[in-house]
Amino acid sequence: MTVNKTLWIALSLVSIGAWANPAPVTELGRNTTSNQQLASTGTLEQRLATLERVVEARAQGQLQMQQQLQILLDEVSQLRGVTETHTYQLEEMVQRQRDLYQEIDRRVGALQSSTSAQPAVASNVNNVPTVSYSSNMSENDAYDKAVNMVLKDRRYDAAIPEFEAFLKSYPDSTYAPNAHYWLGQLLFNNNELAKAKTHFERVIANYATSNKVPDALLKLGQVAERENNKDAALRFYRRLTSEHASATSARLAQERIDALK
Repeated sequence: MTVNKTLWIALSLVSIGAWANPAPVTELGRNTTSNQQLASTGTLEQRLATLERVVEARAQGQLQMQQQLQILLDEVSQLRGVTETHTYQLEEMVQRQRDLYQEIDRRVGALQSSTSAQPAVASNVNNVPTVSYSSNMSENDAYDKAVNMVLKDRRYDAAIPEFEAFLKSYPDSTYAPNAHYWLGQLLFNNNELAKAKTHFERVIANYATSNKVPDALLKLGQVAERENNKDAALRFYRRLTSEHASATSARLAQERIDALK
């Protein structure tokens, strides 16, 4: 009686363990028939041996599952490392592009300086930039400080008062159209559309020979789109494609025209 009771308890425990931790299908399929036969027939020792094999098979299945899980975790960790590496490389690429843009910006200013210093040819007198380059180092430093807040430090909100201070201190600077454009872009990003529009309009109205005029027209079109003014947006885009067809921004303007039709 005691042996049968012990066997019943052992079978109950195995049944509970089997329900809580099901063994792999392959193991069960291979051993179920013989295990059931031995569990219902044979000596007590045979039955206990059968139960031990069932428990061992389930333990082996759990071990295999744990190993597979660890392999998956290792692969996820490797993928995360690859993603982080790619993200870092992308940020480095973007930073190099920003630095290149800053260098181009400075060289354009230097080119305007040399153009202003040369005697104007009578037939091209209207093409000479209306602003003169200043060799004032304080002016260059002030402009660089404002630009670096955008390109290097990425302190976009802090760059707004820097550009405003620069324009207040050097209203006739050769960098003035660029500063107005930067201000407009920063304010546009903050969705301060009315203020952004003012600075883009100043670029167009006051610095007609600036290379920022096409970009300012494009941004005015985008401002109009955000204001749900489709007609105004199309006017700015069409003016850009008509007056500055060779500008890179003209292609973007044409895409917007096609989309808004």
